[in-house]
Amino acid sequence: MTTEPLRLLIVDDEAPARARLRDLLADCAGEIAHEIVGEAGNGREALDLIAATPVDVVLLDIRMPEIDGIELAQHLQKLPQPPSVIFTTAYDVYAIRAFEVHAIDYLLKPIRAARLKDALLRARSARAPGIDALRSASNRPPAFLSAQERGRIHLVPIDDVIYLKAELKYVTVRTAQREYLIEDTLARLEQDYPERFVRVHRNCLIARTAVRGFERAGSEGETHWVAVLSGCDEKIPVSRRQNHVVRELSKP
Repeated sequence: MTTEPLRLLIVDDEAPARARLRDLLADCAGEIAHEIVGEAGNGREALDLIAATPVDVVLLDIRMPEIDGIELAQHLQKLPQPPSVIFTTAYDVYAIRAFEVHAIDYLLKPIRAARLKDALLRARSARAPGIDALRSASNRPPAFLSAQERGRIHLVPIDDVIYLKAELKYVTVRTAQREYLIEDTLARLEQDYPERFVRVHRNCLIARTAVRGFERAGSEGETHWVAVLSGCDEKIPVSRRQNHVVRELSKP
């Protein structure tokens, strides 16, 4: 039975590093059938390429501006068929240990052809690293939330989010421009961004910086607080359990 060539994407913000990987892959061509479907210099380019072209394996640099490799790998897991990921890294020993604990494959720079060949052989049968493992290996929460729509990943800057609201198994992400749906939990998001968001209801987190003030709403005798937010006409109810938030965020 003929094995289909591996479709590879190289992602690194440094052109010499991408060229080095191309040379190493050429050395492996006789033993591992593959096709380089593209190169990307940053995470956004990579997501656009993957949306347009099927990819089996991403050779992914970790240290990149705006979106680092670990965060990009987390966004890739939102795809219906996420590619396998092999990180290329010059990380320190602590970070390498984190990868090893969570069985995340990596190539330590400077990369050797034999090590690259072994990683590609494993990639044929390896599962993509899970989001939990990637979160544990990272030392910071993602700078973007990712929403998967029609096979494409939309990146939403965390600083643009006005509120997060639980809707059945999804979370609605509201920005000044539009809404997105993501598969996550409020508990996880609250844990990841404690300085950014505050819970005002069991099903809603609001951005602290978006709060313009609070108003009373409801009929006489049955009033409750609602949060008035910048960039959004919707007023978010505050549960009685979370009334302390009104006092905390109303302080000068």
